[in-house]
Amino acid sequence: MAKIPSVTLSSCGDDILTMPIIGMGTSSYPRADPETAKAAILEAIKAGYRHFDTAYSYGSEQDLGAAIAEALRLGLINSRNDIFITTKLWASFADKDLVLPAINASLRNLGVEYVDMYIIHWPFKIGKEVKSMPIERDLVQPLDIKSVWEAMEECKRLGLARGIGVSNFTCKMLEELLSSAKIPPSVNQLEMSPAWQLKKLRHFCQSKGIHVTAYSPLGAARTKWGDDRVLGSDVIEEIAVAKGKTTAQISLRWVYEQGVSMVTKSFNKERMRQNLDIFDFCLTEEELEKMSRLPQRKGVTFASIIGPHDIVLEIDAELCAS
Repeated sequence: MAKIPSVTLSSCGDDILTMPIIGMGTSSYPRADPETAKAAILEAIKAGYRHFDTAYSYGSEQDLGAAIAEALRLGLINSRNDIFITTKLWASFADKDLVLPAINASLRNLGVEYVDMYIIHWPFKIGKEVKSMPIERDLVQPLDIKSVWEAMEECKRLGLARGIGVSNFTCKMLEELLSSAKIPPSVNQLEMSPAWQLKKLRHFCQSKGIHVTAYSPLGAARTKWGDDRVLGSDVIEEIAVAKGKTTAQISLRWVYEQGVSMVTKSFNKERMRQNLDIFDFCLTEEELEKMSRLPQRKGVTFASIIGPHDIVLEIDAELCAS
C-alpha cells in the first residue's frame, strides 16, 4: 500500500488539519452506477488513498459513504478519522440561508457527522436547482461572497466541517472574501496541470496562506470535457521515457513539486496505483524548465458548460489571465 505525504492546512484554529497530497475524485460522466463507484473507492482505499473528493452535484456522496462504511466493516480502515472527505456547496445553495441545510444534506448522504473540507463549488450562484446545461441567463447570479462565507464559517464553528475553502476563485474574489472573513479559506481548488500552470493565482494564494489543490491535473483526457494536451505532450513523454515513468506520473510529480496537492480521477485499478507512484524520483531543473515552457490553455471554461453569460465570461476571463 502506498504511503502518501500530507500537507498541514492553515486557518483551522486549534484543530490541526492535515490533508493527503493526493486525493481520489469521485465524479464521473456518465455517472457510474453505485456498485461500480463503491467498488472503485474500496480499491482506492486498498491502494492507499485516504483523501476522497466528492460534491453534492456529482451524485457520489452516497456512494462514498457506503464505501467508507464497507471499508470499516472489512477492517481496511480503523475509523472514520482515517479518511479525509472533501465535499462542496453546490451553486443552487450558494445563499446564506441555504448553506447549513446543504451541508447537513451532504452529511446525511455520506452517513458521517462531519466533513474534513467543505468548499464553495462554483464562484457564482444559480437561482434554482437545474437538471441540464446550458442554464438560462437569468438563473446565473453573482455570489454574495460575504454572506455565504459567513454561513461557511458557521459550518466550521458548529463542527460540521473541520476546514472550509473555495474552488475556482480568482485573485479579485479572494481579495473580497479576505476583506471580511473571520476564518480565511484553507484551500482554493483550481483546474491546474502542466498545460495550465496558473502561476499568478498560485503565487497569490501562497502569499495569503491559502493552499492550492489541482483538479484535472492530467487535463481530464479521459472525460467529456478534457483533451490530450498533458498526456499527449511530446515534452512530457520524452521526460517520462528517460525516467522510466508514465506521462501521467511525470505530470503529477510536476504538480507535487509546485507545492500543490491534487485530485486524480480514475476507476481503473492499475492507473489508481500508478497515480500514487510519484514519490521515488524528482524532476531536474532542466526538466522543470522544459515543462515551464509548455503551451498554456485552460481546459474547461464555465461559459462552455453553462452558456456565455456576462457573469461567467468575466470569471473565465479573470481565470484565464492567471
